Formats: sequence, C-alpha cells, structure tokens
Amino acid sequence: MPSSADEPRIAGVVLAGGLSRRMGGGDKALKLLGGRTILDRVIARAVPQVDPLALNANGDPGRFAGTGLAVIPDSVEGFPGPLAGVLAGLEWARERGSTHVASFACDAPFLPDDLVSRLWQAIEENGAEIASARSDGREHPVFALWPVALADALRTALVEEGVRKVDVWTARYRLAHAAFSTAPVDPFFNVNRPEDIEAAEAALNPRAER
Repeated sequence: MPSSADEPRIAGVVLAGGLSRRMGGGDKALKLLGGRTILDRVIARAVPQVDPLALNANGDPGRFAGTGLAVIPDSVEGFPGPLAGVLAGLEWARERGSTHVASFACDAPFLPDDLVSRLWQAIEENGAEIASARSDGREHPVFALWPVALADALRTALVEEGVRKVDVWTARYRLAHAAFSTAPVDPFFNVNRPEDIEAAEAALNPRAER
C-alpha cells in the first residue's frame, strides 16, 4: 500500500522457511500450479501491497534467484517455525526504515489483493498493535501485520523463552482481525499436501486470472 509521512511504511516478507514435511520435503512453493510456481503467484499478489518485499528461506538462496527478491534466512537456529521468519522480516525491515511488516505464507496462491490495507484498517479501527486474517471463522495467524518496534521482544520470546506458537506470542499484545469471504474460494487456502495441488488447480478454473 502507498505511504506518506503520516502513514505506515509497510515492508513484506513471504515465509518459506519451513521444511515442507507434509509435501514430502523440498520447496512446496516451487511446485507448479497452472503453469506457474505457487511462489510466483504469491509474489504477484503481495508485491503491489508492500514496499519492499523479501523472501524468508533457509538453505541455498540461489534456488530463488528467479524471484528477484532479497532472500533472508532465519536468524534463530533450529527451524523454530513461522515466528522465526517474522523476526527475520522485522529485523530486515527495521534496517530499511519500515514501520511494519506484512507476512504472507508461501503456499497460499489465492491470498487477497487487499490483505495489507484491510489489516491496517483493522489496526486503526481497534487500536491494536497486530492484525491477522480470518476467514470462515478460522484464524490465519501468519497472514498478519506486525510493528517493527516488536522485533526485540520477539527475539527474546524465541531465544530466551522458547516461544514457538504464533498465537502464544500475539496473545501478549492487542490483536485485531480482518475477516475475508471464502467465495468463490478461501483466499487462505494453502497447498500443504500433493492432493492440495489438484484442489488448487480446480479452484483456478472459475477464478479470473490476473
């Protein structure tokens, strides 16, 4: 979303630092969906909403060279989960003068075009510190908007307290939600298993492509 001196400066991070165990290993984000990688679809939807956008991933960054994004690894060892990716994004964005970071899962090819603006609206309307997405009564905690000012607190929670679950950490702060419709497809549908690719392919057919 655009920003001025009075508005938030929102960077973005696509979280791809997991081990993809349910997909059988490898990079699930690089699986093809309708002739394009899932990651390409996520990036195409995320880029217009933030500035800049980075990719949180571990291992050889060269495999993501085609995205043109900065690749930032977890700065906490042991693959501690999505909070480590959020922390990497917050620390990266802090160096660039951003005020907030929007996080996106790497396996959700239908994520909303207005996710970031809706999350910011939820923060403003509720006087919240963090906002995350919701659809059909379900929470989607990794689709969230985080203030960069919480980076040090998150590092402490991960390294010194062993916090791993997103909702355990966000419970410490004022958290708002932005609710999204699931028609014609849940925008937070994620491709975790091989059979999910077939379901996503089916969802592409009635959906207008961009």
